[in-house]
Amino acid sequence: MVNNSIPQKLGKYKVIKELGRGGMGIVYLASDPFIKRLVAVKTAFSDPAGDPKALARVQQQFFNEAQAAGKLVHPHIISVYDAAVEEDQCYIVMEYLDGETLENYCDKGFLLPVKRVVDIIFKCAKALDYAHRQGVVHRDIKPSNIIISKKGKVKITDFGIAMVEASDSTQPIGLIGSVRYMSPEQLREETLTSQTDIFSLGVVMYKLLGGDSPFPGESAHAVIYKIINEEPVPLSRHRPGIPESLGAIIKRALEKELGKRYQTGIEFASELSVAFSHLRLSEKEIGQQEKFNALKQIKFFSSFNSAELEEVIKASLWTTYSSSRHIITEGEIDDSFYIIVSGRVKVKKHGRPLAVLEKGDCFGEMAYLGKTERTASIVAINDVMLMKINASLMDQASRNTQLRFYKVFITTLIKRLTKTSELLTRTGNAG
Repeated sequence: MVNNSIPQKLGKYKVIKELGRGGMGIVYLASDPFIKRLVAVKTAFSDPAGDPKALARVQQQFFNEAQAAGKLVHPHIISVYDAAVEEDQCYIVMEYLDGETLENYCDKGFLLPVKRVVDIIFKCAKALDYAHRQGVVHRDIKPSNIIISKKGKVKITDFGIAMVEASDSTQPIGLIGSVRYMSPEQLREETLTSQTDIFSLGVVMYKLLGGDSPFPGESAHAVIYKIINEEPVPLSRHRPGIPESLGAIIKRALEKELGKRYQTGIEFASELSVAFSHLRLSEKEIGQQEKFNALKQIKFFSSFNSAELEEVIKASLWTTYSSSRHIITEGEIDDSFYIIVSGRVKVKKHGRPLAVLEKGDCFGEMAYLGKTERTASIVAINDVMLMKINASLMDQASRNTQLRFYKVFITTLIKRLTKTSELLTRTGNAG
């Protein structure tokens, strides 16, 4: 039996009122008498459906959520302060956010402005990237698990079915979660990576912008079939006037093949940042000091002072690629210039290897100058960290920093062209 009465206290926390309830428990607004702050206390029903096995499952889920979210300290993830998993009482004490979930903005009559949606997804992508680097995969990203406060804060919540790397507890297994937001590999019950969260976030973004699911269906079976086998209807059919760049970003997030989908949350966020100039990767996805120290070791920046290095960091995006991943594909059009912070990459033209570039080397100079087609492909040999500089971002730096940057840039370009000319001459003579 579900008890509808409100308890006066849960542990040391004084209950104020009920905030909401679901199939497994209730969330209360409470106060912490020692720190004098409001908290949200998530409780489990004492005996769901009179089934001891169900109770054990719920208790395990609560323990899993406390362990997963307790590892994470990020501005866009709900903080967990305390937890109790006991024989007769089960609860988690979390940060209280006065707001509502994104579920309220998924219908066509209540859609948020495009710019606001992009900002929300950008923040969620960064938060997920942080969680993934801590060894936590959420597995249940959906509108009802993302909260926006009345002051505009964005927070991911509910890590109840998360996978926690190197956990000593039993991990939730099987087809669990919300089918309409699951990735193809999750539906096939394959080994999951962080990319499953990226797919789910892509579904959320599509629904927030279009007011409809990318994989609609009358039944769970129909939805599952579409997620695994069919491509979504272009977003522009639901919301005419959507920027093409945004449609392309969502399409990549919803790729069924892992190799074509965004590899990391930061890669997803970076694409949004490039397409929407109001966004910046300003959080410490790659720590500020780490970036500063890395640049001081790269020859390209040896003549830059500290203030200039800080401006360059602000004008750049930092991304990581795992071994064998394509960074640039021959023939695509772009205007970004890359510097290798760590790792090695292979340069290929028409499928044939041309060169290997290492830490401190750069590529993409000609495309950066003229937004031309890429003349070669770049593939990661091992794990690679790249500094990606976009012309529009560099234009916002001070005049002195721009002059310093372009002086070194032109010198580097001349050396590259000279080396290429010498190589072609030797090749011609050999022929």
